[in-house]
Amino acid sequence: MNLSASLNIFKLIRDPALCLPHSSVSTFNHLPIPISKAFSNHDDAKRIRAVVLDKDNCFATPHENTVYKPYSVPFPAPIDKFKQLREAYPGNRLLIVSNSAGTGDDPDGKEADLLEKNTGVKVLRHGTKVGITHGKRIPFCLTRDYEYVQKPGCRAEIFSHFVNSKDTGVTSPDQIAIVGDRLFTDVVMANMMGSWGIWISAGVVKEKSFVSSRILSPSVEADAPKFTRIESRLFDFLVRRGRSAPKPLSVFK
Repeated sequence: MNLSASLNIFKLIRDPALCLPHSSVSTFNHLPIPISKAFSNHDDAKRIRAVVLDKDNCFATPHENTVYKPYSVPFPAPIDKFKQLREAYPGNRLLIVSNSAGTGDDPDGKEADLLEKNTGVKVLRHGTKVGITHGKRIPFCLTRDYEYVQKPGCRAEIFSHFVNSKDTGVTSPDQIAIVGDRLFTDVVMANMMGSWGIWISAGVVKEKSFVSSRILSPSVEADAPKFTRIESRLFDFLVRRGRSAPKPLSVFK
């Protein structure tokens, strides 16, 4: 269970615009480089210095720790998109934040290690545990009643990574862009951080369930996310009513 997402749903009810991205593209291969080009109507986006990538259904097939092949080879695509991203955001400026690899679901870190080896990109270990009974961050050894903090609750860990890495030059949340396929986790996290959010609206695979119109391969159909259609319908509903994503937060204004 993703306790972090469950708790933050109340914030989303209070302010539904938190799930709205600042930009959207169909698939990972449609991401512009540099990422700031995705926000052509926002001059402030030129300040973006670092990028966070979701894994499952963003650049990888769910449960796989490799880049989906069409995103990592020159053919049939004209550009190796993943290589292009690494070159545009070298070192610690590119970060993978998954709700599987590098979390409590990966206690020995083997998935995160393999993902780093296969992609050449740092994977955030966000194994902070939260005491459910106490409702605040406490050391895991102080309670047996805990849950790992997953997206969108690992905002502090992400910002700390970029700020404390000397090669990023990040000093403000609006210098970070977050790319992912889930509105209720990736995009909500971006808006709660005060960063830029890019929604991968189609993803790597297509989902098929009672809440989704996408089509999945049989091997992953049983694990299809349950809220994809709900997210898409809420997105359409809010956009039709003129709602827009919150403005990213700059510490310099």
